[in-house]
Amino acid sequence: MIALLLSLAAMQTAPAVPPMVVIDESDRMRDEPPPHGRIGMSTAWRITDGVPGRTMEFRRRTLHRGAAIGVHPIDHDEVYYVLSGRGEVTSDGRTAILTPGMAAYLYRGAVVGIRQQGDEPLALVISYPLAKPAS
Repeated sequence: MIALLLSLAAMQTAPAVPPMVVIDESDRMRDEPPPHGRIGMSTAWRITDGVPGRTMEFRRRTLHRGAAIGVHPIDHDEVYYVLSGRGEVTSDGRTAILTPGMAAYLYRGAVVGIRQQGDEPLALVISYPLAKPAS
């Protein structure tokens, strides 16, 4: 009974999280240099920014010709999924070519990056967990 009362009290004081958040990516679009080295230019859609209580990041980024997300260590697992274009992904010194429909699953502790290749921009979805839930 005490546990039930404590659970009810916690539910009443916890901030309400909506059952769903619908995001229009056009509201989250901006042109900026890519992270981790500012190599070239990109268009970024920080899709989940501002979502209350989120535990993951979900982003879209298009690397313009010659652009790259520079090599950097990650402290979480991360996924790069290619929508269009061609890219070269690096993880701990190993490289692989990614084309549309391919994903690279990158592991916590690795040193990773991705570079656009060819004539077409490289369009990606990038997703990873947050260290702690967003407020």
